[in-house]
Amino acid sequence: MAEKKEKLFEQFPPVSTAEWKAKVEADLKGAPFDKKLVWRTNEGFNVQPMYRLEDIEDLATTNSLPGEYPYLRGTRTDNDWLVRQEIIAETPEEANRIAADVLTKGVNSLGFKVQDPTAETVATLLNGIDLTKVEVNFSCCIKKALPLAQALVAYVKENGCADTFKGSINFNPFKKPLRKGEAFEADRLVAMSCELLDAVKDVKGLRVLGVDSDMLSNAGAYIYQELGYALAWGASWLTLLTEAGRSAAEVANRIKFNMGVSSNFFMELAKFRAARMLWAQIVAQYKPECDCAAKMVAHATTSRFNQTLYDAHVNLLRSQTESMSAALAGVDSITVTPFDAPFKTPDEFSERIARNQQHLLKEESHLDKVIDPAGGSYYVETLTVAIAKEAWKLFLDVEDKGGFLACCNDGDVQKAVRESAEKRHTDVAKRKEILLGTNQYPNVNEMAADKIVELKGSLPCTCSGHDGCENAAGLPTKRASSDFEDLRLATEAAAHRPKVFMLTIGNLAMRLARAQFSGNFFGCAGYEIIDNLGFNTVEEGVDAALEKGADIVVLCSSDDEYAEFAPAAFKYLDGRAEFVVAGAPACMDDLKAQGINDYVHVRCNVLETLRDFNNRLLNK
Repeated sequence: MAEKKEKLFEQFPPVSTAEWKAKVEADLKGAPFDKKLVWRTNEGFNVQPMYRLEDIEDLATTNSLPGEYPYLRGTRTDNDWLVRQEIIAETPEEANRIAADVLTKGVNSLGFKVQDPTAETVATLLNGIDLTKVEVNFSCCIKKALPLAQALVAYVKENGCADTFKGSINFNPFKKPLRKGEAFEADRLVAMSCELLDAVKDVKGLRVLGVDSDMLSNAGAYIYQELGYALAWGASWLTLLTEAGRSAAEVANRIKFNMGVSSNFFMELAKFRAARMLWAQIVAQYKPECDCAAKMVAHATTSRFNQTLYDAHVNLLRSQTESMSAALAGVDSITVTPFDAPFKTPDEFSERIARNQQHLLKEESHLDKVIDPAGGSYYVETLTVAIAKEAWKLFLDVEDKGGFLACCNDGDVQKAVRESAEKRHTDVAKRKEILLGTNQYPNVNEMAADKIVELKGSLPCTCSGHDGCENAAGLPTKRASSDFEDLRLATEAAAHRPKVFMLTIGNLAMRLARAQFSGNFFGCAGYEIIDNLGFNTVEEGVDAALEKGADIVVLCSSDDEYAEFAPAAFKYLDGRAEFVVAGAPACMDDLKAQGINDYVHVRCNVLETLRDFNNRLLNK
């Protein structure tokens, strides 16, 4: 008789969730589980520190397969997304030359910005490009979308690829109210859209109705807001055009979602999964003639909102995780925003790096070989449903108010996103949201004034979210790091760069930790940081600080020792430099009574504190 083989882990008894939680609570030594380990997301729901099979047992979302309605696990039976590059050029000839070059370097989707949409321009742009193998996407102002469509369709038909062509024209009349706060009439939108649909009827792979929710993401919207508004935006196309007599399938098959992707890795991954599921259910309500109409076509572009001017190479780390989120989520195509986009027109090097970031995901990590690898993950499946619920609430709210166009014309969308952006800027100022190299661990010796000169001289206004293109009634355009960058640029422009001296004394561990914290804190303003190993007396430390020409003296010690050291150092310094205590000691009220009013600690608004010091030191 064959011997029974023992199963892996069979000898270990199962552990219940209650047992796990009891063990965690014991390790917390009485601290409340929910307060210490459960965190509240900006998306409006709580996230647990652990998930188990029981958390997803009742979720209907786990019952479908890739390629099956409602497409949560993907609209395709592969994960080979398109690598897209936006072509930046002065002339059609130059654009074609650059396109031909990058097509030999792994790119298979192109983005062109068209100023003069003539047949000659289209022929020049696409000369030598195999339209059976390469996706081409165009953007232009809404008035030029129709002639561009006519010229493109004529070119495609002339080259015999009307049945195989894949691409888009980003017709987006919603941009005007969103960017400028100016209303756009529904009748005009419908008339222009219908003309466009008629113009492209012979090329079924050409999508012309844009849902550019990346505008919202780059403006500072939260993930659930981008998704909720994107769904309402798409539904607005369906409602307006089906009411005008167009079939649901015709409209849905012409819609393309151009979505942003931020650095919240798992949330973004879950967002795209939820987006496909919810969009399929929305389209189904319009009863299209074919099931294919319910499939979302989604292009992802990595964020500009969190890109930074200082320590710009950290932008590569952000965009790498962002593109990975999109790839694992099964989007149709990805554009990686070059790391130098905040301060210059991307050059050949930065564009090459951006391309290679996607090639790494394919050729080194093989992410294109696995369909929906997050499927079945207790955490991701739970996030997907939670984000879907919050986005759906917002979608229904927009529908109750008359639809997306009405909310744009009334300014409701812009107001909501502006409030979110302000909250995020505040979180960055308080270090609740970290931008590495900007509000945490800055390179204090880096200078960026030369980048600003290049920015002003070379970056054209494209209304795509760069700083300096703000309209009070429209979406905000400031990046999250802009306020800190303004602070550092003011320091660079000053006649004197402030020096911050660490007066380290007393408890070794505390003084080192607080000196590091304070150097990091004041480094965010670009000040010169002078650290020390320690002093025997506060008088010795103050003398050393003044000898170095310090503008700020930061006392770094332990809370227990501040009651003695702080008054002595403050008195001896006698106003010859600004005096700061590192920390928030219990004796703070007593110290304030003696005139010691400046403290730096984890609860500070870093930005406002540094602005105050800039006003004191740079305006002398």
